[in-house]
Amino acid sequence: MSRESIRKLLFVYNADSGLGNILLDAAHKVLNPATYNCRLCELTYGAFREKRSWKAFREESNLTMEFLHKDEFLEAYSSKFLPAYTFPIVLEVTAHDIEVFLGTGELNGLNHTDDLIREIRVRLGNPEE
Repeated sequence: MSRESIRKLLFVYNADSGLGNILLDAAHKVLNPATYNCRLCELTYGAFREKRSWKAFREESNLTMEFLHKDEFLEAYSSKFLPAYTFPIVLEVTAHDIEVFLGTGELNGLNHTDDLIREIRVRLGNPEE
């Protein structure tokens, strides 16, 4: 698939929406980060706010990005035709399809926010941006 045909990247966190869940996730990141189960959350957010380097990348990018919690994704994109995804995940959405852009294992293998940004750029064919 041509990367020019990507309409948006859909980032799905392995966390549920809602204030209570957000507060629990923040506490979990601080109190027991080794057992926190959303690498995408860790790469893009600190305990309480979006990481500066990620926010700058997101705001400077020409790519459309959508961010959903797992429960929001399952509600909005529920279909018998979609595979059962593991989370977190980044999906590429085109006019005709949804495909894995960065899978759970790949996200879990990234160590820093800059690694995520670099990987997105490489996969989009823009490693030098």
